[in-house]
Amino acid sequence: MRAASLGATRTHPICTRKDLVTMETNQTQERVEIPTSGTPDERAALLAAQLTIEEKAQQLVGIMPMGLVGPHGIVPAAVEQALGGGIGQVSGIGMFGAQSAPQVAASVNALQRYLVENTRAGIPAIFHNEALNGVVAPGFTSFPTAIALAATWNPDAVEEMAELIRRQMRSVGLTQALSPVLDVARDARWGRVHETYGEDPYLASAFGVAFIRGLQGPDLTDGVIATGKHFLGYAVTEAGQNMAGTAVTRRELREVYARPFEAAIRLAGLASVMNSYSTIDGVPVAASPEILRRLLRDDLGFTGSVVSDYMTTQMLVERNEVAEDKVEAAALALAAGLDVELPNPYAYGPVLAGAVRDGRIAESLLDEAVHRALRDKFALGLFEHPYASEDPIEITEVAGRGGELAASLAVESVTMLKNDGVLPLSAATRRIAVLGPHAESAYTSFAAYTQPAGIELMKVMMSGGMGNMAGVEAPTDVPEDVAAEAAEAMAAFQSIDLEQVVRGAYGAQSITDALRDALPAAEIASVVTPLRDEDWDPAEALRVAADADVVVLALGGRSSWLAGAVGGTEGEGVDTADIDLPAIQVRLAQEAARLGKPVIAVVQMGRPYALSSIEGSVSAIVTAYFGGPEQGRALASVIAGAANPSGKLPFTMPRTTGQVPIYAGQHRGTGYRRGDGDMHKGYQDHPATPLYAFGHGLSYTTFEYGAIDLADAAVTTSGSISATISITNTGGVAGDEVVQAYVADRARGVTRPAQQLVGFTRVALAAGESKRVTVDFDLSQLAYIGIDDDGFVFEPGAIEVAFGAASDDLRQSARVEITGPTVRIGADRSFLARVSVE
Repeated sequence: MRAASLGATRTHPICTRKDLVTMETNQTQERVEIPTSGTPDERAALLAAQLTIEEKAQQLVGIMPMGLVGPHGIVPAAVEQALGGGIGQVSGIGMFGAQSAPQVAASVNALQRYLVENTRAGIPAIFHNEALNGVVAPGFTSFPTAIALAATWNPDAVEEMAELIRRQMRSVGLTQALSPVLDVARDARWGRVHETYGEDPYLASAFGVAFIRGLQGPDLTDGVIATGKHFLGYAVTEAGQNMAGTAVTRRELREVYARPFEAAIRLAGLASVMNSYSTIDGVPVAASPEILRRLLRDDLGFTGSVVSDYMTTQMLVERNEVAEDKVEAAALALAAGLDVELPNPYAYGPVLAGAVRDGRIAESLLDEAVHRALRDKFALGLFEHPYASEDPIEITEVAGRGGELAASLAVESVTMLKNDGVLPLSAATRRIAVLGPHAESAYTSFAAYTQPAGIELMKVMMSGGMGNMAGVEAPTDVPEDVAAEAAEAMAAFQSIDLEQVVRGAYGAQSITDALRDALPAAEIASVVTPLRDEDWDPAEALRVAADADVVVLALGGRSSWLAGAVGGTEGEGVDTADIDLPAIQVRLAQEAARLGKPVIAVVQMGRPYALSSIEGSVSAIVTAYFGGPEQGRALASVIAGAANPSGKLPFTMPRTTGQVPIYAGQHRGTGYRRGDGDMHKGYQDHPATPLYAFGHGLSYTTFEYGAIDLADAAVTTSGSISATISITNTGGVAGDEVVQAYVADRARGVTRPAQQLVGFTRVALAAGESKRVTVDFDLSQLAYIGIDDDGFVFEPGAIEVAFGAASDDLRQSARVEITGPTVRIGADRSFLARVSVE
């Protein structure tokens, strides 16, 4: 194409290469001219018109960086072989290694410079990172994991966190985050609950929107693309197993599980979506136009790009067995609307290019996907600013920001489930015994999708575990000196002590160490006990407990990144049929309780555990949700009384595994939402109610809720409800209360949830202080699919608005009459309430 037809352009130089990605004979070495004016869509169309089929196909794949960058910079032969024809994305750079933040930036710039200066098209790559709770690379601040963030009920703080993550990612050239996880998690058997914002679609929507707004910023030229995942229904699978078939009705899929995604799209401009591994109605999502086109794009209004979860296209052939070969997998995925294949080329890239050349896949499908991939790069400003700063002082300073925010989020997440009066500990407490599997570990406070967990995962892979993921093997076909350096680096990597890493690089403490700092006058002894069942003699632990005034049990789970990591009880691919605490931990709690001492159970969990087996034996229960480097100090500050617990459960905690799934939004007539007159109510062997309900969490003070003041006692179906309540701290210490507003509604011919969360806010109150909280929400926020199955509606009738401290602790309620005709709700549907405090 001639420059005259492009308008303003920028030309990239090229240089000679030996081992290029195979190109067809019609490719030339004519320089591609980069459009410099117009919208991202216009510029993408002009650029795509100049690319060969092979170059376009390369824009739809990622590449793992292992073997491309060595201790002394890029490995030329490997880079030319992998990147000679360009690349769409570089997958997970910095996530699995031991580089410093400045080294990450240098690696990004080295690869980016090769793409910009040494390929015909000169198209920069998007470098992505997980960033679920911080940049997954050395030197960056690690925040509490997503379920801990949800327990704060403080989306404003999470938006602030995401804004910082945006600046940190941009500082080293990372421009797409494979976060947030917008799955609604209602099955405690599923191992990935801790990556989510919990069981409630409103709560997940509020946090998802906050995270995306902070991460993408007001303009992507200074932002980072957020990737909502896993679309759709990934957390509601058969038997709670990861990647199993989605087991939910179409109505619930749309009303509940699609809601956080639609809120993110319409309120925050979500720029990217990642597919679910699961099948819906027998069709893998990656091969489903019904899900990725008609639902995501036509119904939810999504205009961004769809990236594959890692190895998705390969699974179409080898796991789901719905495609005969790579070409058929590419045809299915591209037709479904999957734009970019991650982490490495399998069915896209050269395979896709060949299939288009041969006429087996329409070039129009390739063009559609590459347009979105290029548009994203123009929107990010990568053509104008492809490189990150390499100032090590600046990068290190930015990477280290956010420590105080991480600490406050960790404290706000701590949730006190039970307290018989033992907490906070008295200053007169002299001897404390800390017992349990997590008594001396700081590392176990880090969840999967953090840098320390990434190192653990890579160590497993390098030693032969889970060796099926391409791109993690040692580089081949490289000079002997490069191979020797790589082997030496791998040996050093295997020797990394993760406990030392988190204590040294992150300043993390175990709960025992943190209690020693918080209670310097106390004598604190600890005994580490097994995590899971094995032969164990409790004599030493019980001897230490017998000498103590108070026993603190450090119990619960351990997160791992995929099943290959050692010792995990939850995480990706770490699902369990039994959600009780391991029997050895139950035994420890029960035997410690028989000593007659106050026993405080600190339960580390990223998903609900059934705690009935210890609940009656202990004096207090406090939760920790993989709070990261500040978890030990946060727990100690609550136990010692320096901080008042204010976290609230983001999920429902059952009494026993047999109740799963159990959640606050269960419909009338089902689950534990059965009326008093129901002839079939509950179980023969257990109550049907939760052990601890959604939104539950105790404080060291008390709060009184005043009567509800309604702006109008009757509103029309197209109107809104405004309800105000006063809240007073009636105790003797300052504290935060999370005020929760719920609605109970009924519909003609369709059962509705017995209660729906419609708004919430965190309120800080000094002792004796009062404030007024107003929740104002449009009735379209309550819309549902009517009995005619023809879209969302809202109907007239009476609804109940209630305020309280938890879903089972509603203090005040008021009735509102809804009048007027049934209204149909479209794209202007409301998702979040307007909440004010004065």
